[in-house]
Amino acid sequence: MSVSGREREASAGLGTPTTAPARRRAERAVLVALAVAVLFFCYLRQSSSVPVSSDGSGNVLQAWDMLHGNLLLRHWYSSDVSFYTTELPQYALIEALLAHWLGLGAWVVHVGAAMTYTLLVLLAALLAKGRSQGAGVGPGLARALVAAGIMMAPQLSATSIVLLSPDHTGTAVPVLVAWLLIDRYPQARPRWLIPAAVGAILAWTMVADSVVLITCIAPLVLVVVLRAFADVVRGGGERASRWYEPSLAGAAVIAAGLGTLAPRAIRALGGFHVWRIGTRSAPVGNWPHGAWFMVKGFLELFGANVFDARPAIALVFAVFHLAGAVLVLWGLGLALRRLFRPDELVVAVLAAAILINLGAYAISTHTHNVLGAREMAEVLPFGAALAGRMLGERALAALRAGPRALKPALAVVVAGYLGALGYGAAQAPAPPANEPLVAWLTGHGFRDGLAGYWEANSTTVASGGRVLVSAVTRTDNGELTPYQWETDEQDFDSSLHYANFLVAGGPVPLHDAQVSAVTTFGPPQRVYRFDGYTVLVWDTNLLDKLVRFRTHP
Repeated sequence: MSVSGREREASAGLGTPTTAPARRRAERAVLVALAVAVLFFCYLRQSSSVPVSSDGSGNVLQAWDMLHGNLLLRHWYSSDVSFYTTELPQYALIEALLAHWLGLGAWVVHVGAAMTYTLLVLLAALLAKGRSQGAGVGPGLARALVAAGIMMAPQLSATSIVLLSPDHTGTAVPVLVAWLLIDRYPQARPRWLIPAAVGAILAWTMVADSVVLITCIAPLVLVVVLRAFADVVRGGGERASRWYEPSLAGAAVIAAGLGTLAPRAIRALGGFHVWRIGTRSAPVGNWPHGAWFMVKGFLELFGANVFDARPAIALVFAVFHLAGAVLVLWGLGLALRRLFRPDELVVAVLAAAILINLGAYAISTHTHNVLGAREMAEVLPFGAALAGRMLGERALAALRAGPRALKPALAVVVAGYLGALGYGAAQAPAPPANEPLVAWLTGHGFRDGLAGYWEANSTTVASGGRVLVSAVTRTDNGELTPYQWETDEQDFDSSLHYANFLVAGGPVPLHDAQVSAVTTFGPPQRVYRFDGYTVLVWDTNLLDKLVRFRTHP
């Protein structure tokens, strides 16, 4: 064989210079897709281990109504958070794709929660990676792996916080997208493009959840003001950066205004009503108590709550997760030292957002138990992204040139995280809430009735819509009235529905429901007791006798 022939053969074996990088990119894409699929499956399994309450069930019903044409959710009362532009469109999409085969059910919440958490892991990893490029195990990949690793395995007891019904966790998804735009495209042209895009994202998100004021808008404005003041004092800074950062803050302020006005406009057009409960701070004397629950909630979010971990295996996993919590605190400390670096805006904003969220939660009235940590759930993806960004390169350098014992120690920690992920996925699925009630009602031919809130929406969804159970509450006079919280007002229209039963007792009953029922409707014709439930039945439409006036939850 000639020399030229051997060269052609070698060239054919190695591939052309353009196909090799393409092949590597395809291989990386397949590996990422496989990892995403595994994570989604594990999160879906863990979410399914906890039954869906009436809160999440109400969101399922709202999305179903939107999917069938009621885009403004006319006649609906939401909670104090509407999720109108975040989880509700997500749920409607899930229902559109899968409800034909699976029917209406609590599975929508579990699929949505797994999807949301998987997105959070990916977005936190991308934000941690930054603009670092290059193939192989480089700084960018190290940053991304640290961030994803910290979030990889939620503590089982935190399932209700981060892997169940909408409750602020999903609000971090569009916020992280906004941070990615700011971080990846600081020199975008035209210059107004990124501020406009960020403003639109924040306004859209605030329509759904005003917590974005604390998680994004206030931190961004505060950091920009501090950096601008420092820039003036130093008398430095490029004109482009002096214009760019204030424009982002201005867009955030405009977004806050638009996001506040939009729900009011929707209401004026006949759409849903949002309860404005407001956020209050606890008395100063309760702040030490709040600070303690803030610490426990922080550990819970990062899977490291060793104080409440049960059983023993959960405590073992929580101990492993202390490594992630320590990395987040370490990264936060390093980030605060970079507050005024010109190229570290996102780092400074993430640090400010974490501190503001932790502080606001510690002095709030939500610190009753560790589940209140849902009010600061965004600290999880923000902290993971910040830790990856600050410590990824250090971790890589330590693995390459550090003590020999470091690699085995890291392997043990990674094994602990993977064990926690598998432990969560191995939990048995929980039956739908009020499943015995659903079976009894459908078996006895009951289709429309009333119950306390925690036995209303959850029963409707668990039945796949075959039974409609509407929520009622007690007035000050001991009578029953519609409970206007995650409720469709049309469910109480006697020209559309004939409700002839009341669930007066069960796992989470309405207090004194039976006494109030007799006061409102008169003595029932029949009373049934089974599996801890009490069902009262009348031979009349109860909706005609409900007391009607607006009830504040």
